[in-house]
Amino acid sequence: MRSSVASLNFRSVDFPFLLITLCLTAFGLVMVFSASYYSSISTDGTPFSYLIRDTIWIMLGIVLMFGAIVVDYRIYKKIALFALIFIVASLVAVLFIGENRNGAYRWLGVGNLTFMPGEWAKLAIILFIAWFMGEKPGRAKSPLLGILPVLLITALCAFLIIKQPNLSTAITICGISVAMLLVAGMRWIYVWITGALGAGGLLFILFFMQDSFWYDRMTNFLNPFEDMYGEGYQVAQSLLALGSGGLTGVGLGKSVQKSLYLPEPQNDFILAIIGEELGYIGIIVLIIFYCLFIWRGMRIALNAPDQYGMLLASGFVIMVAIQLILNIAVVTASMPATGINLPFISYGGNGILIFLFAAGVLLNISRQKPEPGGTTL
Repeated sequence: MRSSVASLNFRSVDFPFLLITLCLTAFGLVMVFSASYYSSISTDGTPFSYLIRDTIWIMLGIVLMFGAIVVDYRIYKKIALFALIFIVASLVAVLFIGENRNGAYRWLGVGNLTFMPGEWAKLAIILFIAWFMGEKPGRAKSPLLGILPVLLITALCAFLIIKQPNLSTAITICGISVAMLLVAGMRWIYVWITGALGAGGLLFILFFMQDSFWYDRMTNFLNPFEDMYGEGYQVAQSLLALGSGGLTGVGLGKSVQKSLYLPEPQNDFILAIIGEELGYIGIIVLIIFYCLFIWRGMRIALNAPDQYGMLLASGFVIMVAIQLILNIAVVTASMPATGINLPFISYGGNGILIFLFAAGVLLNISRQKPEPGGTTL
């Protein structure tokens, strides 16, 4: 019987992937400190409060990552279904007993210790799809027995998350599910059908729900300066930050927009502060690191010993890629403003734990020997 705990010899892990992960995390810590400097003083009377909390979360995340490197990834098959059931129950519970912050119900917990079911739903969906499709690889080609169950579960989670409301996380979960189904072997025709249904829903909102909250959220990004003291305020400040930074930036720690102009700059819009302080060059270098992360992650997926490992690794890489694309789109006013974290960079305990755990699982998969005849990059 294979042991669920691997040898403590770390020489076989994908070291470049580990190094890239740690570099992104360290850079995130520096930028959280810089971006939160004035917000921290305003709320806590000290510039170090966000830095201290982020450091604690990162340390816990690194412990979790190295734990995931040691534990054989196949053990997650046993908990995939239970994790999904727990998350769905938590998504229902948060609507009734969740903590209200700015009109949104996304948090369960007490005091500073909070649990965000919507964030962890991404992890649960990845574990479930990898298990469900990995057990019988032919399921991805069956509309009724393979694709439909996954889409129904995804739709249920997305609906519950939208009710919080949290559109960005719902979009991320839907994107992860469709992409993982494609990796598992689903035909492209079903993607076009799903895309057509989604486009139909957007058109319905644009033409028949013009007095609704969703219509405002979907159209304000087109000209955020038209309502820059209302719905467009955060995006307008983000564009001002990016414009101020120019090519080389104003210098690390010298952002003006973080001086209580851009709300919560250490969270969803931290890329705007990076652009202001380090310029477009800084953003490009950061994107290069993300591309290296995605490349090494897909390399691990292609060399995975089995279908389950390939799907699990692909799911985690897809999660990072989708969140990266959505965050950049929001910060640059290329899509409606929705709260979406920049992976490994944005402040937030739930996010950093999830991403570092995902990196640890990928590193564990990288330690396994590929099957004979497997593809190598």
